[in-house]
Amino acid sequence: MTSAPRPRSSAELIAAEEPVLAHNYHPLPVVVARAEGAWVEDVEGRRYLDMLAGYSALNFGHRHPALIEAAHRQLDRLTLTSRAFHNDRLARFAERLAALTGLDMVLPMNTGAEAVESGIKVARKWAYDVKGVPADRATIVVAADNFHGRTTTIVSFSTDETARAGFGPFTPGFRVVPYNDLAALEEAVDETTAAVLIEPIQGEAGVLIPDDGYLAGVRELTRRAGCLFVADEIQSGLGRTGRTLAVEHESVVPDMVLLGKALGGGIVPVSAVVARREVLQVLHPGEHGSTFGGNPLAAAVGTAVVELLETGEFQRRAAELGVVLREGLEALVGKGVTGFRSRGLWAGVDVDPALGTGREVSERLMREGILVKDTHGSTVRLAPPLTVTADELLEALRTLEKVLSRQA
Repeated sequence: MTSAPRPRSSAELIAAEEPVLAHNYHPLPVVVARAEGAWVEDVEGRRYLDMLAGYSALNFGHRHPALIEAAHRQLDRLTLTSRAFHNDRLARFAERLAALTGLDMVLPMNTGAEAVESGIKVARKWAYDVKGVPADRATIVVAADNFHGRTTTIVSFSTDETARAGFGPFTPGFRVVPYNDLAALEEAVDETTAAVLIEPIQGEAGVLIPDDGYLAGVRELTRRAGCLFVADEIQSGLGRTGRTLAVEHESVVPDMVLLGKALGGGIVPVSAVVARREVLQVLHPGEHGSTFGGNPLAAAVGTAVVELLETGEFQRRAAELGVVLREGLEALVGKGVTGFRSRGLWAGVDVDPALGTGREVSERLMREGILVKDTHGSTVRLAPPLTVTADELLEALRTLEKVLSRQA
């Protein structure tokens, strides 16, 4: 009788990845095998508090019961039709998502980068068909230090050389201006401008929050200039900042919103372009598509996500627990933390470089049972699931204080 294979340890599994996986990530040395809520467990059974939540893909925690139920129910019925046919889940998803965002129409896709690429195509098509920009002359204005994905077109307007170096030639048609600078933005916009594409909060750059009035200023500037305001809410949206969308902090309604990550509930990749009717109506059959975009399983899970957000519970939790997070971080300033930026349950924490890089701090926290991820330099990002409790947040902050004090 053949015996069951011996379970492999974390070290063995990490070593097994080395020769067979492309090295496009540098993960922390933890091998997750199970998860529930705000907690994950590695193959040895050690538990960790997840303070990253899949870069906001897990806003509702791991395996939220309502989302798991929606997925199971749909798996027993229908998973994929492609858009060659209609399916009985897509209309409801689109209706509910459009209503949630205050916009009119939905273009379903799969990944965040796909949503951005789709938004770029729609903006250019709108510029030619509606604004009257001469063929192949449309421009899109973006912000420095942006992160919208890593496809060839998207890295063409990145200012991160790690993302760009070695991947040219790059796609033309983009103008880069400093983030949070309305004067520079106004100077860059002209009669060829199809859209201004920005993140309401720049996540990868370290959770950079613009000055009050910046988003409202972008909205007014684009309205005057006759171009589109496209908000990339892939990380900032769907409850993360204490509102459904981060632009709502300034009562702004963009022409187009790009969504992803949390829209799939941590179960399947789901993204969407949501826009005004007159914007998305520029697309015609054959001009854009995706085999899996809008599939029944994605639509069922996405609808369940929208239903969770319609209650307002998760937005309220993010706002209320965001106060706990902010006050806890304020208490750490001068104790190894040199500064931070936070909105809702999202924070970029700057650690004294003398105490280590962001990577080193993340590894120390991992050894203490807290999972976070570094970004540039000595900055660590915190983005726990919106299901996290106040006690769990405080425990994570106490652990951060402990690992920093050891290095002082």
